[in-house]
Parts: sequence; structure tokens; C-alpha cells
Amino acid sequence: MSDQSTIAAAITCLAQGEVILYPTEAVYGLGCDPDNQQAVERLLAIKQRPVEKGLILIADNYGQLLKYVDDAKIPMDKRADIFSSWPNAITWVMPAAKNTPKWLTGQYDTIAVRVTNHPTVKRLCQEFGKPLVSTSANLSGQNTVLSIAEAKSQFTEQIGYYVDEPLGGNTQPSTIKDAMNGKVFRG
Repeated sequence: MSDQSTIAAAITCLAQGEVILYPTEAVYGLGCDPDNQQAVERLLAIKQRPVEKGLILIADNYGQLLKYVDDAKIPMDKRADIFSSWPNAITWVMPAAKNTPKWLTGQYDTIAVRVTNHPTVKRLCQEFGKPLVSTSANLSGQNTVLSIAEAKSQFTEQIGYYVDEPLGGNTQPSTIKDAMNGKVFRG
């Protein structure tokens, strides 16, 4: 479990609009405050990822995601599949709330969201009070970094804080499914 000084340092960076690197269930992720457009743009520039692709939000609980998700559009018959899959490394693509910014959704009217079971990420989201943007720590189209040393070599001074904690033990990044029809996008 992360010590409080590690979490506090990461939260300070997030609050200042910086990008952090942190462990997830399978790979290291780049994250920032989803409500800070400049932070998201910085993350996209670091990753060399086009905004049109959209991003994933990772949270401690579903309540943290309600601001970004149009919950009323999720069919009742799909809810059991979604909520029984969390917390875990399952990302669901859900209808985006009307006010969810395009810097998160990209060209889509949906938002990809996950409730994590990774203890460090849970603490980060709890302490920050909201979800984090979560995208794999790699340059777009390249292999994901699998160690802090590799991340520091690739990203150098671009990252505000490196949360040096263990990965969750999964061997593959999260499965991504469509909440409306169950279609698997990645998995």
C-alpha cells in the first residue's frame, strides 16, 4: 500500500494540472485531472495521442463517474453486467453526459470508464475526490512501459510525479466493452 507522502505528492501534482505516472492493474498509466483541459492537452501531447480518440476515466467507485456518464441511458438489463464486473480491469464505454468535455470523449458521444480494484489508484481517486484520466504510459502506437526506470527514460521531465508502486498483476490491459450492447473493443 502506498504511503501517505507518495499519495500526497501525486495529488499535489494533479491539483496543479500536471500529469502523473501511476500503476494500474496491468500497466503503468498516465493520468491527470479530467476537468482540467490544459492538463488533458498536456497528457495528449506527451503521449502523442490525437484528442479525437477519447480517453478512459478510472475511478474508486461509480459515483465518481456520474458527472461524466449519462446514467439514465444505460438500459436496466445491462446494469447487472456492468456493476457486477467492478471493481476490476473492465472498462465500459457508456453514453457521455451532455456536459462531458470533448477533450475526454474525442469524436464520440460516449466515455470509457472503469472502477478499479488497484489499491494505489483507489487511494489516488479517493484523495483527489474524483476519477483520473487513464491511458497507458507509452507513446501512441508503441509498447507500454513496464517499469518506472523505463518510464523516466521515455518521458524524462514531462511527468510531474512518478508513483513508484507495483502493478496489479494482470498480464493484459483492461478489457473494453460497449455498455449498450456488450461488444468487446479490446480484450
